[in-house]
Amino acid sequence: MNKTIEALLNDQIKYEANASMHYLAMASWADAQGYNGIAEFFYKQSEEERVHMTKLVKFVNERSGKVIVPALEKPKESFESLNELFADFLKSEMFVTEQINHVIFECLNKKDYNVHNFMQWYVTEQLEEEAVARTLLDKLNIIGDDKSGHYMFDRDINAIALSVDAEE
Repeated sequence: MNKTIEALLNDQIKYEANASMHYLAMASWADAQGYNGIAEFFYKQSEEERVHMTKLVKFVNERSGKVIVPALEKPKESFESLNELFADFLKSEMFVTEQINHVIFECLNKKDYNVHNFMQWYVTEQLEEEAVARTLLDKLNIIGDDKSGHYMFDRDINAIALSVDAEE
């Protein structure tokens, strides 16, 4: 495996691991605030990011690369509002997308079409993740500070997320 690509994949492993912990912290905050549906959504997101990380680890190992298990960044633990929580969610997904695009750019530069092909799954996944994050943030922006709206959003979040995924 090309060393530049290997380093970028190890960076991506770190980004996925950090996203998993970030979403776990978001889930914990939502749980503590009484938003059970939102907490469940972010617990699932956390697990999904861990799956993304593990898939990368296995791929690097299968290609005889060296995986570097990363130290994790301490995630943000407190949020002023649901809007801030979901704005951070969208920002995180956009960051991961940028990093995936960078890996793919370098794969094309190095003519590593095997890794390029492997990374296409992540491209598709990120399209879905960003669409879900944008839709949820848009819904919260419509709701504003309405507590009954927050209640219904919390109740319906997983159905909203599933409907966006189905549209993709």
